[in-house]
Amino acid sequence: MSDPIKKLPPNAKGKVRYRFVVDVGIDPVTGKRKQLTVTKDTLKEARTELGRIHSERGSGTFVTPNRITLGEWLDEWLKRKARDVEPTTIRSYRLALVHVHDQLGHVRLQDLTEDHVQDFVDRLVRSGRRKGGEPGTGLAVSTVEGILIRLREALARAAVRKLVATNVAQYVKISLQDKKKDKKNRRREKPWTLSEVQKFIKGIERDRLYAPLLLSLMGLRPAEVCGMRWTDVDLKLSTLETANTRTMIGNKTVLEKDTKTLAGERVLPLPSKAADALKKFRARQAREKLSAGEGYTDSEYVAVNELGEPLNTRHLREHAYRLMRELEMRRVRLYDARHSCLSYLAVNDVPDVVLAAWAGHTNAAFTKAKYVHVAVEDLRTAAAAWDTFHGAGPTGSESS
Repeated sequence: MSDPIKKLPPNAKGKVRYRFVVDVGIDPVTGKRKQLTVTKDTLKEARTELGRIHSERGSGTFVTPNRITLGEWLDEWLKRKARDVEPTTIRSYRLALVHVHDQLGHVRLQDLTEDHVQDFVDRLVRSGRRKGGEPGTGLAVSTVEGILIRLREALARAAVRKLVATNVAQYVKISLQDKKKDKKNRRREKPWTLSEVQKFIKGIERDRLYAPLLLSLMGLRPAEVCGMRWTDVDLKLSTLETANTRTMIGNKTVLEKDTKTLAGERVLPLPSKAADALKKFRARQAREKLSAGEGYTDSEYVAVNELGEPLNTRHLREHAYRLMRELEMRRVRLYDARHSCLSYLAVNDVPDVVLAAWAGHTNAAFTKAKYVHVAVEDLRTAAAAWDTFHGAGPTGSESS
C-alpha cells in the first residue's frame, strides 16, 4: 500500500512540505462524503497528524474542521428542532437566541470557547436590555438562564453531530453575586396565597365566566381552558379531558393545537364546585343561544362570549384582570394562579406522582421545583411542631 503522505515540490522560497488527503466520513451538515487535505512542514509532523486522525476516527472522537459559524448552526438547529416542538415553542427559542446571534453569531463554531460564553452571559446580566428600562440595564437572571439553556442545548447537539469536540457552555453559570443582586433589585410578583385564591373565587361567583376561571384555579393552563370543548366535559361522570388547546402567538394570532406534551393530554376528575359551575354555565349558554337566535355562533367551546364566539387567552386574562381590580386584589397572571393551586396540593400531602399527573407533567421533580412555592402560612405546621419539640403548649405556655 502506497504511503498517503506525499512530498511536495519546493515552493518559491525553496521550502519542501508534506501533504496527505484522508477520508473523514460524512459531513454532518451537508450529508456528503468529506475528504480532508492536511499539509505539514515536516514528514514527522504529517505522520503524527495522520496517526491522530486515524486514532480519533477509530474511537469516534474525531471532529472534522469546518467553518460553520455559531449563528449558522443555531439556524440549522432551530430548523431541525421545529420538527419536534410546537410553533409557539420555536418562536420562544428564536427570541431567546436573538442575543446570541447578535453578539456571538459571527464566531466560528469550532473557535467558540467557554470564556466567550461566560463573558456573554455576564454582559447580559449587567447590560443586556435592548429596549425598555434604563439604558445599560441588565436582563433578568431568569431570562438569561433561559437563553443559556437554549444555547447549551444547541451546542450539545453540535457535539453529538461531531461539529465540535465539546459543549463549551456546559459549565457556564450566572455568578452567585449577580443572582443575589437580581433577587434584591428585581421585584417579582408572587403567586396568590391560599386566602387570596379563596377571596377571588368568592368574589367572582356571580360573574358570567365563573366556570372557566374556576378551571384556571384548579390548575389548568389558560390555553387548556380556552381550548376545552363541551365534548371534553362529562358532567355525568364529573370529569374533563384536556386534549385541545387554544394558545396565542405574539398575543395576536390564535393557534389551535393538541396539548403541549403527551402528558398534557389527561383526564381529570372535577371538583364538585367546578362541576356545578359548568352545569350552570352550560344552561346559561343555552339561554343565550335562544335569545340571540341567528346571531349566535354555535361553537363547540366551553369558554365563549354571549354570542357563542370562542374566547382566547388574552380575552380570559383581561377579564380576570378587570375582576381583580374590582375586588381590589393584587394582579397576578392566571398562569401564576396555576402555581398557587399546585402549591396547595403539594403542601396538603397529594403524592408527587398525582401532583405531576394533575399538572400535565411527566416529571414530578420538575413540577415541585417549578410550580410549588411554600408560603408562610404553609409553614405554620412546622412552627407548631417546634412548639411540641420545645415543650410548649398550643398557646406558647409551657406544658406541665
